[in-house]
Amino acid sequence: MIRYVLALFLALELCAGTHIVLLGDPHIPGKNLTHKEEVLKTINQWETVDMVVALGDLCSKTGSKEEYALVKSYFSKLKKPLFVITGNHDFIYEDMRDGAEKLRHATLEEQHEKLRRFKESFHLEKLYYSLQKENYLLIFLFADDASHLAHLSKEQLAWFEATLLEHQKMPTIVFFHAPLDNTLENYNRWANTPNFIAQPKEKLHQIIKNHPQLFLWVSGHTHTSAKEPSFASAINRYEQVTNIHNSDMNKETIWSNSLFLEESFVRIQTYNHRTNEWQKELERTIAIPKF
Repeated sequence: MIRYVLALFLALELCAGTHIVLLGDPHIPGKNLTHKEEVLKTINQWETVDMVVALGDLCSKTGSKEEYALVKSYFSKLKKPLFVITGNHDFIYEDMRDGAEKLRHATLEEQHEKLRRFKESFHLEKLYYSLQKENYLLIFLFADDASHLAHLSKEQLAWFEATLLEHQKMPTIVFFHAPLDNTLENYNRWANTPNFIAQPKEKLHQIIKNHPQLFLWVSGHTHTSAKEPSFASAINRYEQVTNIHNSDMNKETIWSNSLFLEESFVRIQTYNHRTNEWQKELERTIAIPKF
């Protein structure tokens, strides 16, 4: 109990600026649902939290009506403002699976229906959006094209580029389900493969190079443990952007990252929800770009 109080006090002391809690791949119901519910209880007790971002794969498997009902029930327990983006398990797959439980792509019509279900479940006006927080621009991009597991449609890419052009003097943070290419070590057979990076990678690379105000990219999808050395390391750098990787919530130990937005920098803190401790060795500070 004493350790928990000390961790809570540290959280309050650190977050003088805007505090954003990041939840990677909730996969509701998935595994360890009781642990996932405890995470929300902890976040609810952090008085300084301004917003919580769930980084896609809110649904465990296929984005069925039943799963979305469970997702809504789960997040109804959160007492902080919630912001969401899609992942592949939220819309790509058909509900019926073969005997081997292998996931199969749904028809385009079914995928569009699941994207509509996502939008309606969280009362979103559209599937990608932005907002200003203090002196920062926050952009929420959605996986909405099944060409890869985390692919942006042409329409969304055009909106993304136009939004950056309209806010060229604002330090910008992007939230998207998948990381940028080669911002992790090849620590397993999926890392840095086409379905486990943000796509289309060539177009995204061009946009990033053309917009130096974009300096943080926040992702999930890879289920990268906070114990993995490249979770927070020099390889996370992509052009001028630092990729902030987030673990999933299906693990026995659940970690959440927090972004603390200060006037001239962003501090990244990682919290271990099993031990109720901040992982001091993973703390980073990223300066905002200079124009």
